[in-house]
Amino acid sequence: MIRDALRAIGQLGDPQFRSVVLLGIGLSVGLLVGFSALVLFGLQLLVGPEATLPWIGTVTWLDDLSFWAAIPVLVVLSVVLMVPVASAFTGLFLDRIAGAVETRHYPNAPPPRKQGMAEMIQDSAQFLGLVLGVNLLALIAYVVFAPLALFIFWGVNGFLLGREYAQMSAARHLPPEEALKFRKRHKGQIFGAGVLMVIPLTIPIVNLLVPVLGAATFTHLFHRLHRP
Repeated sequence: MIRDALRAIGQLGDPQFRSVVLLGIGLSVGLLVGFSALVLFGLQLLVGPEATLPWIGTVTWLDDLSFWAAIPVLVVLSVVLMVPVASAFTGLFLDRIAGAVETRHYPNAPPPRKQGMAEMIQDSAQFLGLVLGVNLLALIAYVVFAPLALFIFWGVNGFLLGREYAQMSAARHLPPEEALKFRKRHKGQIFGAGVLMVIPLTIPIVNLLVPVLGAATFTHLFHRLHRP
């Protein structure tokens, strides 16, 4: 798992991969801004024109939330919201990242099977719904076991994102039912790789790179574990 992650990081210097990384970061930022806007809009509906945010203080939505005030809000929200961002990322961009990894590291691998955009978006939407639903339920555990909240967050989302990234990486080359068998067969390593991905998701700024590196890591993991 760690070797897979290091190989993904090592490709950051590849000029061809770098352009994909920059596009991936741009997509991550766009998704983060979108999710943040939804959360802030929901807070405005719930608490009215003012709210007190951790580390930021009182925010008056119409006046104080200018461009510069929005930046620290976005940084704080990214600690939590990068998990659904990483989930939404897979259906939109995983194929491109995996293609760049396979071009460099697995040139003799069979070409990926043809997947329609509708199939990839549907799978990603299902996983995203699961991620959001489970995390809403996990809020109870975060409150009840507050000292362990961070570890619960890592464990829950490591399982969810590992499941998603492994399934969709495998589905590029295997029929869905075979991809499911692959995921179940290697669930221990997949969980470990998922946790390894989630931990840096809680580090602002660094987390913008994680969806890209996660997609690359799980591509390496699939090719390492899959035996035709």
